[in-house]
Amino acid sequence: MNINEFQQWVKEYYQHRKWSDLDIFVRIGFLAEETGEVARAIRALEIGRDRPDEAEGSYQENKSHLTEELGDVLGNLIVIANKYDISLEDILKTHKQKLGERYSSK
Repeated sequence: MNINEFQQWVKEYYQHRKWSDLDIFVRIGFLAEETGEVARAIRALEIGRDRPDEAEGSYQENKSHLTEELGDVLGNLIVIANKYDISLEDILKTHKQKLGERYSSK
């Protein structure tokens, strides 16, 4: 699946679930929550968990959890991009151009 197909799939899936109907500020809250979950997953990978109410997973289990959480972040970013009719390709191109201009040696 290419990035455009994935963006379209997210749009349709989130519309079907009515998740796209949420206020943009609610969506930003979800994005912040998911970003925190990414941080927690990275912590589990890098230094482990030290809470008696959490089981310590294997490296592969923790990596799989991080993959899921990154997907949740990406899903929220795509919903925001879709709301403002911004393609992921445009985001990638713009970001690459910005960094190229900012950090190119002249």
